[in-house]
Amino acid sequence: MDRRLATSVHTGLLIAVLGAFAWVTGFPMLFPSLGPSAFVLAMFPDGEASDTHRVVVGHAIGVVAGLFAYHLFAGGVTMTTQVTPLSMPGFRLAASGCIATVLTVGGMLALRVRHPPACATTLIVALGLLSSPAEGATILVAVVILVGVQSLILSVVKLTEQTDITTDISD
Repeated sequence: MDRRLATSVHTGLLIAVLGAFAWVTGFPMLFPSLGPSAFVLAMFPDGEASDTHRVVVGHAIGVVAGLFAYHLFAGGVTMTTQVTPLSMPGFRLAASGCIATVLTVGGMLALRVRHPPACATTLIVALGLLSSPAEGATILVAVVILVGVQSLILSVVKLTEQTDITTDISD
């Protein structure tokens, strides 16, 4: 199979599993930052960027930083509708997003777990889109499922490759 097609299908499969979980449970387990994470996992399955620890901890830092900033600066305000220009709610959301991003990047660099999609996660939380502790936990469960499905896919691929090699040798 062409590498571009395989990467596209692999990325889609990762997102489809999370979409199925979201559909079955009703929990928000499918959110924008998982798309780039799924792409990184599919594109670089054996690369440093796809390290399970890096992906999970990066998103965890994003969730914690987003929750901290949101509840400190913007609690009760959301970026789901247009905010009045120069309004205090708009300022609070902007401050929350900015502080959450700084904390996320700083945390990832300090712990050496760079995962750029985590910056999208922190904004999702900091802007009030998924800003309760329960929603933060749901984000982390979705990320763990994502990397778990990735591990399963890689195990199946390796098993298939080993079977192909054994079949080729015995033929």
